[in-house]
Amino acid sequence: MKLPDVLLLSLSLALIIIGIHLSLTQGIGVSYSVFMFAIAFLFWFQYRRMQSKAPVQSKSKKKGKKPKRKK
Repeated sequence: MKLPDVLLLSLSLALIIIGIHLSLTQGIGVSYSVFMFAIAFLFWFQYRRMQSKAPVQSKSKKKGKKPKRKK
């Protein structure tokens, strides 16, 4: 994992903890936006992770590896 990925994951987890604290002390209406930012950062982290895996999968297909057939 690269540094931006670690920062996105850490920030999203911190926002989830802050959102839980806010929802317990002030209510769900106050913490709603914090939860939405946390979910947005989690989706961004997942998108970056899938983008980094995509070139690796396409390289293996270009090498011409044929699937083994059972006889």
